[in-house]
Amino acid sequence: MGTRLGALVERLGGQLVGDANLEVSGIAPLAEAGVSHISFLSNSKLRAEALQSQAAALIVSAADDAFIAAGFSGARIVVANPYVYFARAAQYFESLTAVAPAPGVHATAVVAASAKVAPSAHIGARVVIEEGAVIGENAVIDAGCYIGRDAVIGADTHFFANVTFHARCQIGKRGILHSGAVIGTDGFGFANEGGVYIKIPQTGRVMIGDDVDIGANTSIDRGALADTIIEDGVKLDNQIQIGHNCHIGAHTAMAGCVGVAGSAKIGKYCTFGGAAMVLGHLTIVDKVHVGSGSMVSRSILEPGQYTGFYPLAKNAEWEKSAAIVRNLSTMRERIRALEKIIKTKTENNES
Repeated sequence: MGTRLGALVERLGGQLVGDANLEVSGIAPLAEAGVSHISFLSNSKLRAEALQSQAAALIVSAADDAFIAAGFSGARIVVANPYVYFARAAQYFESLTAVAPAPGVHATAVVAASAKVAPSAHIGARVVIEEGAVIGENAVIDAGCYIGRDAVIGADTHFFANVTFHARCQIGKRGILHSGAVIGTDGFGFANEGGVYIKIPQTGRVMIGDDVDIGANTSIDRGALADTIIEDGVKLDNQIQIGHNCHIGAHTAMAGCVGVAGSAKIGKYCTFGGAAMVLGHLTIVDKVHVGSGSMVSRSILEPGQYTGFYPLAKNAEWEKSAAIVRNLSTMRERIRALEKIIKTKTENNES
């Protein structure tokens, strides 16, 4: 199923250059797009590839359109942010073929008598919903999910298969939890007595806002006493660990394998590259961007870009550098001693 370019522009905006009645069936990358596809140019380094594309139409910025207009024969949709427009167009094309799950509770699901499930919600096979849980309008809970007692699932939220959502945790509207996500496990809390670990009960919750995406096999621990908080619009990739009592600010995004230790407070509109690590009890202000593989070992109190890893090198070069780093303290002391000698000799010569 396709759509006319004119209809797409009427829905999403933009300035159309070309035939409004041209029909496109979907979106494809520049190099793979055919005559029935629309593609997008969001990186000006790919202008040459855009000129060679067989796409019926391109989504471009004004600057890139000025460059490719003479050489590209297809239609163009000129917009301020081609990547955002691509995302919205992709959502629209997906909606054309999407099949909404039928409302109702599967025969193999186990739903406690005191649970409240909206009539429009879809509850899949082998789902278990415990006492007092609340499932909102149009929510979709796919096969094999577990919803703990007194948990609250907001309207239009989708749990893919085998999500675990423990007791008393809450998520708002339009959330997405991918398969294997586990919300509300016990935080890693123990007291040490003579070498023996004594478990500290984890009695808080996980409170998740609206429009939050949580990737496959990501875990978010419940708070020890207070709650773990995930604010509106947060995006978490796959295999992320969020420790107990963390607070993640609105619209912060984390790539795969990020780890955040307990009681860290992270501001709004932050980004974390893959495998970045944040130590516990730190504060990170709004609009901080942490590079992939970086270790945040102290609080960040000023917005900006931060990177904390040694550049990749051949192993032999890395070993030489590591040897130098190990001896920096000794080298510093020698330099200070030399500075004192030079200063003494200079003073003697001047006198």
